[in-house]
Amino acid sequence: MSVTNRHIHGIRLPGGLSVARLRRAVRLGIRSLWLHRLRSLLTVLGIVFGVCSVISMLAIGEGASYEAQEQIKSLGSQNIILRSVKPPDSEKVSNQGRQSYVLQYGITYADVGRIRATIPGVTVILPARNIRDYVWNITRRVDCEMIGTVPWYPAMRNHRVVSGRFFTQDEMERQASVCVLGAEMVPRLFPIKSPLGRHVRVAGDYYQVIGVMEARGGAGETEGGAEQKDKSAACRMFIPLETVKLRYGEVLMRRRSGSFEAERVQLHELTVKVASLDEVINVAGAIRAVMERNHKNKDYQIDVPLEMLRRAERTKDIFNIVLGSIAAISLLVGGIGIMNIMLASVTERTREIGIRRALGARRRDIVVQFLVETVLLSGIGGIMGVLLGITIPLIVSHVAGMKTIITLWSPLLAFSISALVGVIFGIYPAVRAANMDPVEALRNE
Repeated sequence: MSVTNRHIHGIRLPGGLSVARLRRAVRLGIRSLWLHRLRSLLTVLGIVFGVCSVISMLAIGEGASYEAQEQIKSLGSQNIILRSVKPPDSEKVSNQGRQSYVLQYGITYADVGRIRATIPGVTVILPARNIRDYVWNITRRVDCEMIGTVPWYPAMRNHRVVSGRFFTQDEMERQASVCVLGAEMVPRLFPIKSPLGRHVRVAGDYYQVIGVMEARGGAGETEGGAEQKDKSAACRMFIPLETVKLRYGEVLMRRRSGSFEAERVQLHELTVKVASLDEVINVAGAIRAVMERNHKNKDYQIDVPLEMLRRAERTKDIFNIVLGSIAAISLLVGGIGIMNIMLASVTERTREIGIRRALGARRRDIVVQFLVETVLLSGIGGIMGVLLGITIPLIVSHVAGMKTIITLWSPLLAFSISALVGVIFGIYPAVRAANMDPVEALRNE
């Protein structure tokens, strides 16, 4: 043996175990597991599926949480959003007993003036009026939500224009017939050519297309939001607020057989931007107080994206704990399987243990031998589980279209737990094997 080899073999590990003895224990462990390949494989499967479920479930949960948080962030964490809410039908009041109703509700321009004048910290106010109608391009038709708003809408709502431009202050003051299409409308109205510079028709009015907004993928949805997640609700067209006032006025009319119904709504939505993130909650409370004093009925809804974002983050933490606990149970079951197999192995190898003890093996050597085998089982299962756990979220993303996020810590955590499970559940069988009486072990047949 060379000097180098003698030096390596002479290295002592903690507990008095040499590198040579550990290397020999690993070789014997691999040989023992290979002799019972099918049994070892079946034992490993518990760890494989446990590790895989930890990584996969956390990746799917992380992806779902990320999408929810991105949707909330797109509303602006310094924004407070007020929406008009239609009261129940029972609150309608007929006009002098006739079958006609003028239902007045929601946010008013007077509310805007009060908020601007009485609440400090408010920097920008974004009004919007929503009208649902059909938008036509020759014979192509889309059921669309037209949003009458102001030129600073893209900056306030973090919604970019991907081609063309948004309308200007001058165009709004002139009540110009211009519009900006949502990305979802373009392939349905203009499947071949660019819509820029062309015209679309709403009822008897024509609007020139000057821009196209980026796709949002349902970003406008919030808790209790007014949008439905379907194709028609995703279609939006933006026009100047003053143009909406000119074309539609404040009263939206609906005719039915034998009756006439009208709604008077000045603003359907109002977005208030606060100067500082720290002031958002206080300003939201002040706005609630102002609205409660001036509205007898609860005909409005106040959404605070910052509050929703914090709730979403808390929900994410709870979700991860629940998913992690469920997956950890799988690892626990895998660990019990390893202990069961190792106990059976101790019983099968009683005579082998007796011979090794008779030839001079110490209890420590027997403990190390069985611990090495359990760690090999759990380690191999952990590696296979990590590979499978990384693959499954990718398949889910490709097949189901769901966003999944594999964080660096989840495979490391899952593998570390699997190795720890191997050590914990391997200690008892190893100690039991080491405590066998050599004489009684040699008598075993």
